[in-house]
Amino acid sequence: MHHRTPPPPEQAAPHRAEPDARFTDELASVLSAARRRALRDGDRQIDTAHLLHSLIETDPEVREAFDGGPRLAKVLGYLVQRSIGYGLRWQGSVEESGAVPVVGDPAADCWSPSALAAMEDALSRAASRGEGRATGLDLLAALASDAASRAVEVLGGAGVEAEWLTERVAAITAEGARPV
Repeated sequence: MHHRTPPPPEQAAPHRAEPDARFTDELASVLSAARRRALRDGDRQIDTAHLLHSLIETDPEVREAFDGGPRLAKVLGYLVQRSIGYGLRWQGSVEESGAVPVVGDPAADCWSPSALAAMEDALSRAASRGEGRATGLDLLAALASDAASRAVEVLGGAGVEAEWLTERVAAITAEGARPV
């Protein structure tokens, strides 16, 4: 009598999870909006400026971080200029701020290396507060902290100092973390 051992259960092939799986639902919708924006604009990759634009459009806490209408209006105006033609100089190029090395063919990935680094930084910021998922404010601070990113270029072009914005987000986040 011959007993056969059952074959091992089939395992699904490993796959790289989308970055948005580790973010709040609200932030995941921001990432989806950034994808749509890049596609609509005909951009090769989703970069930090796409993320900044989608964050501002989608997240009320992010809008409040700009401390008033004039700053926010200038940033949005700059972003709109980018989407209607200003950003043409960025089309077809990879955003590489030096935050992470470019590996392989960057065109094969939908996220620029700088955008990926910002998302990882946002997760680290959330983890430092004991949170398992990053928020829009985490991503905003991460975007503003990479001095060589397109998001910081947009902020600077609109007259918003990235360092000021990073400090403002840190203050807002610390205030929200206080026990009630």
